[in-house]
Amino acid sequence: MEKKLEVYFDTTIINFLFADDAPEKKEATIDFFENYLNDYHVYISQIVIDEINQTQDLEKREALLGKIVYYKFKFLDIGINEEVIRLAKLYLGNKILPARSYTDALHIGIATVNEADILLSWNYQHLANVNRKRKVNILNSSENYTKFLEIITPYELLDYEK
Repeated sequence: MEKKLEVYFDTTIINFLFADDAPEKKEATIDFFENYLNDYHVYISQIVIDEINQTQDLEKREALLGKIVYYKFKFLDIGINEEVIRLAKLYLGNKILPARSYTDALHIGIATVNEADILLSWNYQHLANVNRKRKVNILNSSENYTKFLEIITPYELLDYEK
């Protein structure tokens, strides 16, 4: 029996359940939640809750938080700690991510320290792109994190054809 992959969700994954302005991604996200979620060990972190709590639209905020309760997401064992913060600062300091992307850097740090197999994100600009993934893994390796972190979208995880 094959071990289930450990997948860490950033906030964009839950947000896209309600992304009426991006119907293909919304549909792929809903499909993942309805048909594939149980194929993986899925986790979030406190950062996801914090980002959702910044949602100005109260109705949307409650709907997003409701999905976390409904799907009974588990939290990764290690949240924001000194090592996660150190890694996040290295990602920013080495210009792997722009200076304004501290939260994205924290997501990567949390996934790295917890040895997740995959960081799942719809954030193409700062996370789910081949150049950033390569740079993240080079830096992680130099910091003695030997497990390769896949940073991908649901399309890639489910091998969707766009």
